[in-house]
Amino acid sequence: MRTWLRLGNRFLFYLLVAFVVVYSVFPFYWAVISSFKPSDALFASNPSFLPLPFTLDHYRNVFLQANFGRNLLNSVVVAGGATLLSLVLGVLAAYALGRLPFPPRNAVLYLVLAMTMFPQISVLGGLFMLLRQAGLFNTHLGLILSYLLFTLPFTVWVLVGYFKGLPRELEEAAYVDGATPLQTLVRIMLPLTGPGLVTTGLLAFIAAWNEYLFALTFTVGDKVKTVPPAIASFGGATPFEIPWGSIMAASVVVTVPLVVLVLIFQQRIVAGLTAGAVKG
Repeated sequence: MRTWLRLGNRFLFYLLVAFVVVYSVFPFYWAVISSFKPSDALFASNPSFLPLPFTLDHYRNVFLQANFGRNLLNSVVVAGGATLLSLVLGVLAAYALGRLPFPPRNAVLYLVLAMTMFPQISVLGGLFMLLRQAGLFNTHLGLILSYLLFTLPFTVWVLVGYFKGLPRELEEAAYVDGATPLQTLVRIMLPLTGPGLVTTGLLAFIAAWNEYLFALTFTVGDKVKTVPPAIASFGGATPFEIPWGSIMAASVVVTVPLVVLVLIFQQRIVAGLTAGAVKG
C-alpha cells in the first residue's frame, strides 16, 4: 500500500512539474515557430505546432528595418549603463547598510524598499518633468538614470544580504592592517561577493533590457529608442495589419542574447542565489 502511495505521489509530482514546464516554455516555443511560418499560416484554422511551411522572411524583414540595428545598440547601451551604474552605487550603498553601524540604517533600507512599491505610471509625470528640465529627455543618459528607479533598489536589497552574510573577522583583520572602509570593500569584500554581483547584475540587465514604458515615454524617434517600443511600432502593409510574424521574429532576436547570458553564467547565478539565502 505504501509503495503504491509513494508511486502515486511521485506521479503527481512529475505531472505538476511537466505542467509548470509546458506552461512556462510554450509561449516562447510558439513565438519561435511563429517567426518561421508564413503570415497566412499564422491564422490557419488548424494551426501546426511545427514551423511548416518554413520561411525566413520575417527575420529578413526585421533586419531590413532601417533602424532596428540602432534600436539594438540603444538597448545594449542603456541596459548596460543602467546595470553598471546600479552595481557601482548599489555596492557602495549595500556595504554601508550591511556592514557599517549607523542609527538610521533600517529606516534607509525601508525607504529603499518603498521605492519599489510604486508602479511606474505613478512616477511617470514627475520623472518626465525632471528629465525635460535637466535637458536629458531623449538621451541615453536620461533613460539610464530613469532605469535606476527600479534597478538600484533591487540591487541594494539583494547585495545587503550578501554583505551581512560575510564573516566580520575578515573586515576586522583588514582594519587592523590599516585599511580604510573603501579599501576593505574593494580588496576584501568584493572578491567574495562575485556570485552575488553576477546574479544581481544579470537580473538588473534583464529588467532594463525589457523595460517598455519609460523607453516609450522618454524617447522620440529612433535616435535613442530601445528595442521594446521599436517592436511595438512595427507596421504592416496596411494601417490595419499587425505584422505578427515580424514581431515574433524580433522578439526571438532580442531574447536569444538573454538566454545565452543565463546559460553562460548559470553556475554563478545558482551560487549567488544560494549564497544570498544563507547568513553566517
